[in-house]
Amino acid sequence: MIDEYCTEYKDLFKEVRNYECFKYLHLGIISTIKRKSLPEIVKVVSINSAQSLDHFLANSDWSVDELKQRCNLSAD
Repeated sequence: MIDEYCTEYKDLFKEVRNYECFKYLHLGIISTIKRKSLPEIVKVVSINSAQSLDHFLANSDWSVDELKQRCNLSAD
């Protein structure tokens, strides 16, 4: 389910690892964990550290505006 959904946005990410982090965040958000913090998401998606997700959110070269625009178009 996550793979199918996220595939619609794959072209927004220049690097594969950024796309993977995008998918990990979605998986963490829909998981049953109580706290949706990066450390908790890291545990549930079984990656080594929260640093990669933190870097994805803070420093990667993807565009939030492009993502929002794409989300708005797919909601119509």
